[in-house]
Amino acid sequence: MVLQMDESTLDELTNVVRRQIELIGENPGREGLLKTPSRVAKSLEFLTQGYKQDPKAVLNDALFDATSDEMVIVKNIDFYSLCEHHMLPFFGKCHIAYLPNKKVIGLSKLPRLVDVFARRLQIQERMTHEIATAVLELIGAQGVGVVIEAQHLCMMMRGVEKQNSYAMTSAMLGHFREDARTRAEFLELIRHQRGS
Repeated sequence: MVLQMDESTLDELTNVVRRQIELIGENPGREGLLKTPSRVAKSLEFLTQGYKQDPKAVLNDALFDATSDEMVIVKNIDFYSLCEHHMLPFFGKCHIAYLPNKKVIGLSKLPRLVDVFARRLQIQERMTHEIATAVLELIGAQGVGVVIEAQHLCMMMRGVEKQNSYAMTSAMLGHFREDARTRAEFLELIRHQRGS
């Protein structure tokens, strides 16, 4: 679901993109570029819809009573974001684990929560921490661990132009920070591949 900008904001953004095309020396009136300003504006509307989403609302009624306090892990959550420094994409996998404290989240909600924070202008380090903090606070977990591994087009297409580099970030809160065994178990489990 795309959370839409109002029409005047979308029109203004379209005009800004048209002007950018002119400033780089292109003709926004040529056939291939006629609809580009509108397409780019609509693309940005989609890619930044996280600003219009509330993490608490995303979880809405998907909290369930639980008697288990065993670790819950959802790994390999695909995400796409835009770096706030160059507005170029970065993308990868997010792994989330938490220790419930009487409540668990519906499993489909964790990928949606990742999208709330990914669909903003971001840096990977902050996004990792925001996801962990949201899970900790919204469900009152005993602890949360989040690891993100991502490739950044700002490093691949420009700058150092390193095609095979990945950035890895982690946020460990509660028991994941305090207990080395809990943290090690999480890190070992996300290394485990299906079928192996």
